[in-house]
Amino acid sequence: MNNTARTGTELLWSALGGDPALVDRVAYGGVSGLLPARLPVMDLARAAVAVCSLAAAEHAGAAGAVRVDDGAVATAFVSERHLRIDGRAPVNFAPLSRFWRAADGWVRTHANYPHHKAALLGALGAADDVAAVAAAIGERKAVEVETAVYGAGGLAVALRTPEEWAAHEQGREVAARPLLTRERLDEAAPRPRAGRPLRVLDLTRVIAGPVATRTLALLGADVLRIDPPANPELPDQHADTDIGKRTAALDLDRPADRRTFGELLDAADVLVTGYRPGALDRFDLRRPGLVVARLSAWGDYGPWAGRRGFDSLVQVATGIAAVEGSAAEPGALPAQALDHGTGYLLAAAVLRSLTEQDRDGGTRLVRLALAQTGHWLTHALPRYEPERHLEETEGPLGRLRHALSPVSYEGGPAGWSRPPGVAGADAPAWLTA
Repeated sequence: MNNTARTGTELLWSALGGDPALVDRVAYGGVSGLLPARLPVMDLARAAVAVCSLAAAEHAGAAGAVRVDDGAVATAFVSERHLRIDGRAPVNFAPLSRFWRAADGWVRTHANYPHHKAALLGALGAADDVAAVAAAIGERKAVEVETAVYGAGGLAVALRTPEEWAAHEQGREVAARPLLTRERLDEAAPRPRAGRPLRVLDLTRVIAGPVATRTLALLGADVLRIDPPANPELPDQHADTDIGKRTAALDLDRPADRRTFGELLDAADVLVTGYRPGALDRFDLRRPGLVVARLSAWGDYGPWAGRRGFDSLVQVATGIAAVEGSAAEPGALPAQALDHGTGYLLAAAVLRSLTEQDRDGGTRLVRLALAQTGHWLTHALPRYEPERHLEETEGPLGRLRHALSPVSYEGGPAGWSRPPGVAGADAPAWLTA
């Protein structure tokens, strides 16, 4: 296992405020070379699962080793692809959720939910047909499509390079902030939990939040997921990420359902939300002694704070799709790694908050964003960049770009003493001193 396994775990555990000495309990193993990508996706996946496992063991008072198996991690990070329902493979992306060529670049849309598809088609003035949408996007600039679709309540993001994202106002806001924030809001005592399981109220959807609450259910929590009756979770998403939970439908705009929700929240220990910032502000979600975990796509700051978003779109905006693609077309990570990675990190943040709350009390708030995880992936860990191991040399053959030797030791040569010459042009004799 390379050093980035330990490095990634140390960085994430530090962000969670954990005792550095506990990292020594983590053991890594399994098949190597999984989730291959230009960016260090496997390092992100491994570290996120490692700190989640470590936080779970810490909270449970378990003193043994924490084992992280790369095969199990890689499989879990594409859990939605392995899902089968009576032998049927899931539908992970609808036909209109894809890359499109715009007049000056590329756009990615997300139209899995009916209301998002309707907003997309309305903004484009296009029929519900791939060819019609392609034609409508093809005659517009990418940012124009992004602006129009978001303005209509849909989801579309123009492809940006890492440099373009770094110069974008939202990109600068993301870069200026930590991976996650953890706050103690008051001195309230934690909710009494003796003799009953942890109660987690789940207001999340689409992979990241549900992965976090699915993990808390695995660890013995009573997780109750609430969805609006008019907009239930997609069936295949539900089958994959709601294992171990109970689910209910409540319309919070109806007084009776609102009262029921308030009673549930009064008795909860943890509230996890995954809606865009501001979407739940009209509801009173404040309760003393609660642990609140808030997840968003872009963060609750900057010009995109109120925007909806999904992993695939965050990859496109932040330059990840450009890095993983080619000159011909954009690419994608080998997994919805921002979703899954943030999900395990979110569960770890909840568990660490509970551990600290058990010791020191206080209402707790943690905040994470997919864009922050994307920034961590692209900036915190070293990634394979062939250019770092190449050099250019002038010689008889012209300007030669070649690989540096991997043979290295202290005091050893930095490179070859001469470039290759013209074949056969040297005298058949040994050099003299």
